[in-house]
Amino acid sequence: MKITYIHHSSFSVELENAVILFDYFKGTLPEFPAGKPLFIFASHFHADHYAPVIFQLGEKRENVFYILSKEIGKKIPEEYRKRYKDRMRLVKAGERFCLNISEESLIVETFHSTDEGVAFWLSCEGKEIYHAGDLNNWWWEGEDMAWNRNMAGAYREEIAKMHGRTADIAFLPLDPRLGEYFYLGIDDFVREVDTKLIFPMHFWEDYTIIPKLIEHSSSEGWRDRIVEIHKEGEEFIR
Repeated sequence: MKITYIHHSSFSVELENAVILFDYFKGTLPEFPAGKPLFIFASHFHADHYAPVIFQLGEKRENVFYILSKEIGKKIPEEYRKRYKDRMRLVKAGERFCLNISEESLIVETFHSTDEGVAFWLSCEGKEIYHAGDLNNWWWEGEDMAWNRNMAGAYREEIAKMHGRTADIAFLPLDPRLGEYFYLGIDDFVREVDTKLIFPMHFWEDYTIIPKLIEHSSSEGWRDRIVEIHKEGEEFIR
């Protein structure tokens, strides 16, 4: 399994028989093997998670399939909506379905985001892969305390639905804009899900936030699972 950090919250995961691409809107993509189906996921419509450029990938290969949060549908240019109607699925939170394409079976589950759109849990080739999108404990410094408590409650309620599961890979927001509360979302998540590898994302090119999490007291007991990312295009073989 090869994981490539592309930009912001965008990663690709190359498995033996399939390639998965999450939340791509810009950045240099690796060369994906032509014979493997490419599943493109977009968690929501924000410009740092989705751009119509993803549809250009379908012009270069036939085995591209799109799984997009439902509200993105309104933003898809009409030419792409028509061209890819048989290779596109718009999803909302609370869905579970199986894609049987080519030699590969991909099970997809969706969860409510605490911001916009959905989070994805994928089961493929014996691997369990979670991409949070913007599902996070967005506890903001200076925000009304009641708002922050409601946010924390909504987040914990949603990830409680994953209680007891094991994720081989979890792509989780680690946003430096949250100040001293930057770690809360990941800390909450690992209390619910046995997470083998944690890939921080959504850190706005501030790579220093990753060693900050590793050194933080909250990560005692699971800091060895945090993957330290240093640059765009970095590859990890697992």
